Amino acid sequence: MSFKASAGQPPQGGRPFRFDEVLCAAAMGLICAISLANVIVRYLTDVSFAFTEEYSVFLLVFMTLIGSAVAFAGDGHIRIVFFRNLLPRHRRLIDGLGLALSAVLFVMVLYYGALFAFDEWQYEETSPGLGYPNWIYTVWLPLLCGWILASIARRLHRLFRHGGAA
Repeated sequence: MSFKASAGQPPQGGRPFRFDEVLCAAAMGLICAISLANVIVRYLTDVSFAFTEEYSVFLLVFMTLIGSAVAFAGDGHIRIVFFRNLLPRHRRLIDGLGLALSAVLFVMVLYYGALFAFDEWQYEETSPGLGYPNWIYTVWLPLLCGWILASIARRLHRLFRHGGAA
């Protein structure tokens, strides 16, 4: 018995490997695994794992930021299409403006996230649950915003150099 790809879907092996998508899936899998383990242990022993909240929150933020990079790279980011549909001749310009405004937002998040991570490191703040240095969680914010900005830059390049083709 053979299965054919349905219309609109690429055939098996037709899509390139995306490391960032694997990272998102791994983060989601870890969130599910540690949350399930915590529920089972709490049900059986009335005691909960101390690390689950800290790790789950970190992994959720990590997954969200990597997912944003994936969305920008694949032109799947959220946008308001009212003006885009109103002015179809200027679609590329409007898309470019939206991406540029997104880049401004993530530059600000990168800057203030770096200041925040530096403060956490400088003042030796520790996490309330496990007592780890907080900077090991917050340093990822500016790093992943840089990754998002690289995805936005690649998308802008494709938009204006190749007319939006992937």
